[in-house]
Amino acid sequence: MKIRNFVALALLALIVSACKESDYNVMRFGAKGDGITDDAAAIQKAIDECSENGGGSVIFPSAKTFMSGPIHLRSNVNLHFSPNARLIANPDEGIYSESAFGDNRGEGMMWISGKDIENFSISGTGIIDGNGVAFMGEELDDSYELKPVTDFDPRPHLLTLVNARKVNISDVTICNSAYWTIHLVGCYDVAINHISLLNNLKIRNGDGIDVDHSRKVRITGCFIESGDDCICLKNRREYEEYGSCHDIVVTNCIMTSRSCAVKIGSENMDSIYRVLFDNCIITDSNRGIGIQNRDEGTVSDVTFSNMIVGCHLFSDVWWGKSEPIYVTSYPRAVGNHKDAGWRFPKGAKEGKCGEVSDIRFLNITCKTENGIFLGCDTPGKVNDLYFDNVILDLVKETDYEGGVYDKRPCVGEGFAQAPVYGILGENVSGITIGNFKVKDYGFPSDRYEGLFKWENCTDINLLK
Repeated sequence: MKIRNFVALALLALIVSACKESDYNVMRFGAKGDGITDDAAAIQKAIDECSENGGGSVIFPSAKTFMSGPIHLRSNVNLHFSPNARLIANPDEGIYSESAFGDNRGEGMMWISGKDIENFSISGTGIIDGNGVAFMGEELDDSYELKPVTDFDPRPHLLTLVNARKVNISDVTICNSAYWTIHLVGCYDVAINHISLLNNLKIRNGDGIDVDHSRKVRITGCFIESGDDCICLKNRREYEEYGSCHDIVVTNCIMTSRSCAVKIGSENMDSIYRVLFDNCIITDSNRGIGIQNRDEGTVSDVTFSNMIVGCHLFSDVWWGKSEPIYVTSYPRAVGNHKDAGWRFPKGAKEGKCGEVSDIRFLNITCKTENGIFLGCDTPGKVNDLYFDNVILDLVKETDYEGGVYDKRPCVGEGFAQAPVYGILGENVSGITIGNFKVKDYGFPSDRYEGLFKWENCTDINLLK
């Protein structure tokens, strides 16, 4: 019996020893964790040694705040944030010099980033804090002023993964990004589970999760608040070598946005297809569900189902006019934006927009100050849309006048003046509608014009 106990204890000791050998506590590599010292060098050393030794967990211990400049991620590494551990971005703009978009330096730098890596994860119940307000200008009524930029924008994106495979991000709180928060570029086999992504709602460009040229991505059980889009699918021109964006599933998430909670576009120079959003709640947002195609790429085979959408009007700082559902394809305007040279194909002086087709909206309940908008620049470019069991509850919640739909960014007038309809369509075709209801009790009678308005639309099918 004693021999058995001895063997068992010896095996346990070996297991514990092996576990400890695969753990890399950042404080053992010189991190101070005082919230004042820049611990980037120590954190980077822990990550590098962990990866070089075959992998393991880089541990951020509890009750410590680790301030850090840019960090580069490696394969076979799990960043583990113990309860009440915090990693916060160094507020010094001068240390962020690696562009989030390659040669296009007009849309922010990188803080935590990894390229060509695999088997990477982030876990634990600690906090990754982008220190966003430190990079903003003056606080305004409903936003922060953006600081002037010259040839580049120093605001750091919180987490950028380029060509990463087998990625898992779970349980952590990620917050206060100064620009985009989680940017997946050309990634494959990604799971983001049960995180809280809590950005300052006044910070512009503060997207939650951007799925860019990526495939096989699952986002489940997340709580996301962001000034800009909560979850956005796109194909940026800077990363065109990574191909299309497809096979994306988003389920059981709760979202709030000052722009569009769930968006496809506006950047899309390739194709986006086989996408499912299901069992999600959108609250207190500007726009609910949006397909905003502004480039030559296409969008097809997308389903939105079993969703509750709550929208109301915000100022013109934010894109959207309380449209609960928005499906559009308009060419992008030529402008003098800081990265305007990257908006069109090389040599092109004007943009084109691609087809949007085979889009389904099933069991969607909306509380909103505006109706659904469907539109495109030429007849039939937006086609084959299906609505079934979609209910709008029109409620006037704000003092904004309304009576306008937001087409930005597009050639020509960005706003379309029109009364509220259940659905306002422009140039669309192949629309099938079953069990569509509008509740307008108490909504100003002079602003609601009826269920449908079809301008130059064809093949509209109303099912009994």
